[in-house]
Amino acid sequence: MTSTTQTPTSGAGTAHPEHLGHVIFIAAAAAMGGFLFGYDSSVINGAVEAIRDRYDIGSAALAQVIAIALIGCAVGAATAGRMADRIGRIRVMQIAAVLFTVSAVGSAVPFSLWDFALWRVVGGFAIGMASVIGPAYIAEVAPPAYRGRLGSFQQAAIVIGIAVSQLVNWGLLNAADGDQRGELMGLEAWQVMLGVMVVPAVLYGLLSFAIPESPRFLISVGKRDRAREILAEVEGRNLDPDARVAEIEHAMNSEHRPVFKDLLGGGFFFKPIVWTGIGLSVFQQFVGINVAFYYSSTLWQSVGVDPTDSFFYSFTTSIINIVGTVIAMIFVDRVGRRPLALIGSVGMAIGLALEAWAFSYDLVDGRLPAAQGWTALIAAHVFVLFFALSWGVVVWVMLGEMFPNKIRAAALGVAAAAQWIANWAITASFPSLADWNLSATYVIYTAFAALSVPFVLRFVKETKGKALEEMG
Repeated sequence: MTSTTQTPTSGAGTAHPEHLGHVIFIAAAAAMGGFLFGYDSSVINGAVEAIRDRYDIGSAALAQVIAIALIGCAVGAATAGRMADRIGRIRVMQIAAVLFTVSAVGSAVPFSLWDFALWRVVGGFAIGMASVIGPAYIAEVAPPAYRGRLGSFQQAAIVIGIAVSQLVNWGLLNAADGDQRGELMGLEAWQVMLGVMVVPAVLYGLLSFAIPESPRFLISVGKRDRAREILAEVEGRNLDPDARVAEIEHAMNSEHRPVFKDLLGGGFFFKPIVWTGIGLSVFQQFVGINVAFYYSSTLWQSVGVDPTDSFFYSFTTSIINIVGTVIAMIFVDRVGRRPLALIGSVGMAIGLALEAWAFSYDLVDGRLPAAQGWTALIAAHVFVLFFALSWGVVVWVMLGEMFPNKIRAAALGVAAAAQWIANWAITASFPSLADWNLSATYVIYTAFAALSVPFVLRFVKETKGKALEEMG
């Protein structure tokens, strides 16, 4: 997508109170893609052991089936920006909604393991598209004074989607008497868990018809009058709409459409700022956050926790995730992106180190000793809390802000694709690593959390309060 241009001149810096509610609705509707992103990513947690049992597969094959959606995510993220520049941001949202719906139905009633994997890839395309289009669209319609908080809606929606999926899974598991393969509505419980996603997918599609197209896209296709109307809606009617449109047109005319070669430069293939974006994406995933959402039920069961309790702990972790995200939304525009990232890195390293210590003990009667069990459970919640109040929000906000205008779309696509590839690497490797040595696996995640501190100090610049034109 071409980059948004919002400067404090011409009244773009503030939104009048009577318009703020409308802007919040627009951002929330766009962030519904983030809700589906979180729901689809995490709902598989409730089906992992049932899929292993139904298709009689080992850890390595199971990991590939779970992780294969992330390949679709990477492709969807890499192509969404170009699609949005050609057909519009709203159309991309509608396509993603259709793919989410189709994936939910197909995953719920697969004929075999291979077509189940295919539907997971389809869902991955939708997740990847939503991961790019949501934050970029919100950045283009949000007044600069509220951009950080409105940009946080994407992550808030993701964590709410994760929590809702875990709550639904827990409720359905209880309805099936604690058996993931128990009969429920004519299907096995895990199939119903995956099929329920049809509801939010359809809602996302309907909401996409209720929000306006990005003013920047409208200007790019010559619809200046409609762009003026939308700018007045979201930035307040006291601004000069003609001057605002002229600003955007000038910026668009002075920049060229970003292509991959624009990212090249420096001594290491990509420009340094692109590597910084890739680094943020990779560190966000290499701390192992998605292990907590893809495999948490399996993880807790592996150390002796009852299946129903393991689903409940997955839900409580998701609630902590929401709490941390709310904290980040409150402070991201006050404290700044960089300080939050540093605080989160330290907190995550401590939580992960405690988990590694707890998992280093042998099981007694199929369970961790009491002290180590409680330590692992509390440390897991601490880890998720510090991730949510920092890297979970900060990375998405910064990826929408940190790149210069002329490369923003292309760089965002590369960084998002890197994030999905890193996510795939962690997701595909965890079952085999856990079989090898669960404690050592968490030592690896701890090391990445610790290394993220010098990375932020050395390479990451603060973007709080800066107009997008100042990024360079």
